[in-house]
Amino acid sequence: MTARPLAGAAMRRICLVATEESGDRLGASLMKVLRQRLGDGVEFSGVGGCGMTREGLASLFPIEELSIVGFAAVLKQLPKILGLIRGTVDAIVAAQPDVLVIIDSPDFTQRVAKRVHARDPEIPIVNYVAPTVWAWRPGRAGAMRGYVDHVLGLLPFEPEAFRRLNGPPCTYVGHPLIEQLASLRPNAAEQARRDADPPVLLVLPGSRRSEVARHIAVFGETLARLRAQNLAFEAVLPTTPHLEAAVRAGVANWPLVPEIVTGESEKRAAFRRARAALAKSGTVTLELALSGVPMVTAYRVGEIEAFILRRVVNVQSVILANLVIGENVIPEFLQEACTADNLAPVLADLLGDGPIRARQVEAFDRLDAIMSTGAASPSVRAADIVLATMRSGRR
Repeated sequence: MTARPLAGAAMRRICLVATEESGDRLGASLMKVLRQRLGDGVEFSGVGGCGMTREGLASLFPIEELSIVGFAAVLKQLPKILGLIRGTVDAIVAAQPDVLVIIDSPDFTQRVAKRVHARDPEIPIVNYVAPTVWAWRPGRAGAMRGYVDHVLGLLPFEPEAFRRLNGPPCTYVGHPLIEQLASLRPNAAEQARRDADPPVLLVLPGSRRSEVARHIAVFGETLARLRAQNLAFEAVLPTTPHLEAAVRAGVANWPLVPEIVTGESEKRAAFRRARAALAKSGTVTLELALSGVPMVTAYRVGEIEAFILRRVVNVQSVILANLVIGENVIPEFLQEACTADNLAPVLADLLGDGPIRARQVEAFDRLDAIMSTGAASPSVRAADIVLATMRSGRR
């Protein structure tokens, strides 16, 4: 049942800013819970995508205007980006919200938050999705303390990281993937297929065109090595509709052309059947781990980006699932180490019943306890903190 505002109660105004699809999904789920709590007594404004629009937000601009890839492209579009930041700040300050929620996309949202705070320090600010201060640029945590009231972390180790780095208060609210376990875990028939021969091997070269371009050839070489060893398997490559043509062109000369599936439901169905995965590093590693799919990971970037990252990244692993588990159970092969010679032997182990597979399966069994948020969902926990942070009355 939708809540109704008390007679005479003031309308609550909540501004949200999300500029990527993942942030839009988080924002939409948060708005849904806030609407359930506040009923018709809430107004939403700010920046968001289709999901947030469906929940009642009229975005200040289409988030596609910030879909800019590459350093040179960003420089070229910098005047436009700065203009969007100024316009967003002006609109938020004019709206006089009870709280501002910035969601991920720190290059944009942190600049908005700093400027809003400078112009009106009375507006509370909640940062949904903690910036990765635990991985690089740790000084950001202390700087955020000056303008962010509360950080909502998606990973269980983030509150301690912000405490150690003297950042603002941070609460682990839970990763959205833990709300999707039913679509990640196999039923009895899918588990039987996962255990059957030939095993299903997931191939995940990336979700961006540049990532596919960098990984598709070495992934194909890796599968060729496995075939040369007479290992039988069925390869499935989930991708998105806008990358399908590039993927099909990239796998055309593979010795084993994988089944290509598009769409989220088809991807999740493949996860539930798969015995192992060859994956590009990223959030997908946590998705695979929660699905119970052992993996080997790889990652290549451009030489300039690699040069910079080697000097600023300060974590024991770049694999998200390893960081959450707290140990490096998933092998990672980065840059020069990302070769078929390195990837193929690990995949052979994972497709069978080798020790690398056994170690990952045992570690993945602990993830539910590590990532648990108790009875409340991540969206509910996030909404609780947003409501608690809202200022009590209007000026």
